[in-house]
Amino acid sequence: MFDGKRIICIAPCYNEFHKIDKVVSRIDTSVVDEILIVDDGSDDSSPETARALGATIIPLGKTLGVGCAIRKGIEYSLANSFDIIVIIAGNNKDNPEEIVRLISPITREGYDFVQGSRFKKGGYYGKMPLYRIFATKAHPILFSLVSGKWVTDSTNGFRAFRTSLFQDKRINLWQEWLDQYELEPYLYYKVIKLGYRTKEVPVTKIYPPKALGYTKMQPITGWWSILRPLFLLGLGFRQ
Repeated sequence: MFDGKRIICIAPCYNEFHKIDKVVSRIDTSVVDEILIVDDGSDDSSPETARALGATIIPLGKTLGVGCAIRKGIEYSLANSFDIIVIIAGNNKDNPEEIVRLISPITREGYDFVQGSRFKKGGYYGKMPLYRIFATKAHPILFSLVSGKWVTDSTNGFRAFRTSLFQDKRINLWQEWLDQYELEPYLYYKVIKLGYRTKEVPVTKIYPPKALGYTKMQPITGWWSILRPLFLLGLGFRQ
């Protein structure tokens, strides 16, 4: 237990062989009590590789989307009485050594939600295509306008939050429209608008080489999935 809190680290995973093993093996189990891999319909040996390294595996049975995977991990966390959830990428683009940066403000400063930011001073990101740099820097501007709080990185899934957030019925992750990338900006937006204490901390994000699978996100549909919640929530079409 870290500062007397039970910590779970959730990694959504879809065909991340040669990457998920590095994620699991780099997580400090003196900080994290359980590593949970939610397998989003992989047809490679990712789940078996992670299980062999000590991770718990939840198979979704088919590819349902990263939002579904995170939601299933949250359900498991609530059912097993964890205090804090850390979300980390399954493709080894986040640095597990920085998990303590995410959870310390929760356990020691009273924050409810801590967002990792590659753009905050002290953060770092590796090579990205120009369009991706533009998109990941433009999204926080729009997100800040809609949420009413200035943030520097709103598309980074590397974050930590209290499980107690989900006692608030106004945070409804169990909506079908949140099955893909929508869930991540939705949750960040809701905790800000509902007045929970949020904080950004600098983190590192290094995408894997293209030969190993740079990203699963499609340039158009993926980015619309991340942008859509801002329009739907900002205009009051969704809650």
